[in-house]
Amino acid sequence: MTVEQTAHTAVIMAAGEYYAEPIVRHEGDVLIAADGGLDHARGFGLEPDYCVGDRDSSTARALADTTHMVVLPPEKDDPDLLSALKFAWSQGLRTFHIYGALGGRIDHTISALQTVALVAEHGGAAILHGDGQMVTAICDGMLKFSPWHAPEGRGEAPYVSVFAHSDVARGINETGLKYGLDDATMHNTNVNGLSNEFVDGQAAAIDVHDGTLIVTYPLGAATPQRELYREFTGDLGELSFEVTSALRVSAR
Repeated sequence: MTVEQTAHTAVIMAAGEYYAEPIVRHEGDVLIAADGGLDHARGFGLEPDYCVGDRDSSTARALADTTHMVVLPPEKDDPDLLSALKFAWSQGLRTFHIYGALGGRIDHTISALQTVALVAEHGGAAILHGDGQMVTAICDGMLKFSPWHAPEGRGEAPYVSVFAHSDVARGINETGLKYGLDDATMHNTNVNGLSNEFVDGQAAAIDVHDGTLIVTYPLGAATPQRELYREFTGDLGELSFEVTSALRVSAR
């Protein structure tokens, strides 16, 4: 199975929580369901191009002929979301909009945060869509935000938060936000980037010169442009079809 070369973005639907935000899919985007995400896709009237997972949901066992299934075993190292990203990456896709991976089980949310950081550390862009919030990661690069214009009828502050994902992140700058930052250092055990804010009508940028950041921002903001400061190599790894030899599975 090979994705058409004209495609450049994957929209990935996971099996977690969904909110009032519509699923945005542009022409040429590839729609991938991560196993139980197939139920959600069809609930929105969408038919995925691919479904990646272990088929542990009833819908995934009875796929329509129009959906290509990448079948994985239930006992494997990678969660279905990461498997879907690995598959998409292997097809040449580097930008991923992910729905249904925030909220609900906290362990799945933490897993999703680690996954977007993994994508960033290989030069890709992964954006998690949640309850009025977006979450992404940037490694050795810059996020450029278009001027912020507050949506009508929404009075909450347009919070932007920045956290170190790598042990240490150096050379961090924040411009165009309520609070500026110049050549700062952050650690992943020291929270000092919480609750900055967009300024109405003003463009903003967040960058890091050595390390990986997790960045959250409000739904009303446009997807930021990315500028990378170095060449990235490697990939997300092969699809996992078994558990690591270090893992002991208890008998049932």
